[in-house]
Formats: sequence, C-alpha cells, structure tokens
Amino acid sequence: MSTLEFNQQLIGLRQQLYYFALSLTKDRDNAHDLLQESMMRAITYRDKFRDNTNFKAWVYTIMKNTFINDHRRAKRTKTLMDTVDRERDQVRRIQTPASAEASVKMSEISRSLERLDATFREPFLMHHEGYKYHEIAEHLNIPIGTVKSRIFQARQRLMGMLTDKHINN
Repeated sequence: MSTLEFNQQLIGLRQQLYYFALSLTKDRDNAHDLLQESMMRAITYRDKFRDNTNFKAWVYTIMKNTFINDHRRAKRTKTLMDTVDRERDQVRRIQTPASAEASVKMSEISRSLERLDATFREPFLMHHEGYKYHEIAEHLNIPIGTVKSRIFQARQRLMGMLTDKHINN
C-alpha cells in the first residue's frame, strides 16, 4: 500500500475512530487526544502494516492498546498524586504535635515541586488543578503533545525526588 493510500484510508476512518475513542474514554477531550495519539502511532508504525491485512482492524487495535496503556500509566501516576493530596489534606486537618511531621512531609513535597523546572512544573500544576490538555496548550502556547510530554516528565521527576524514605514514612 502506498503512503498516499495509507493516509487516505486512515483519514477515511477518522470519524469512526473518534466515536470508538469516545466509547472508550467517555470524554470528548480525551477522545480527541486518543484519536490523535492513535493516528500518530499508525503513521509511525506504518511499516508494520502488512498488505492483505484488515486495515480498519489494525488501526482499531492500535487505538484499543493505546487506551489500555494510557489507562495503566494514569493509574500508576495517580497513586503519586493521591499521596500528595493525602499529605496536603493531612497537613490542613491536623493541628496537633503530629502536624509537625506532616508539615515536614508537605514542605518536602513543595520543595520537590519548586525544584522542578518551570517548563515542567507549570503544565503539571495546571493539569493537577483540572485544566484539560488543550487549555494548557492554549495558555502556554505550545502543542498538546508537548503538554502531555511535559506532564509525564514532571510526574517521573517528582516520583524520583519523592522516593526518599522520609516521604514514605
């Protein structure tokens, strides 16, 4: 299959793929993100597609696997953010001698956030506050893929900084 034919078939499936993504994510913005990511992967791995193979099934499989992998990744990183949120809540609620320990933990988390380069910290904090990828991209005037990459990198760097035994106690 030529590159032109490949691209035409992929574009021809765009609407159907969007509806499939919407059925998986249950959210328009996430469905658009999944669609974009899946189409990029299909183009990236075009050489893996074999002629006389069901093209539609191949692209749907890419989307399904992308969704599953993203879901697993989000589950792992959500654990970190849940820990950060619990620590913040604990610091706010506890006004006893134990709050000094919680204060130390919270200050370590804050220091870790401050140590992050602003390029990663700003999109990470915006996403954590509930902004959608496209809103962050628009605000920072960068592509959505860059936003996702920076948020991922921020999570990885924070996890590395917070694996210190003092945080996990």
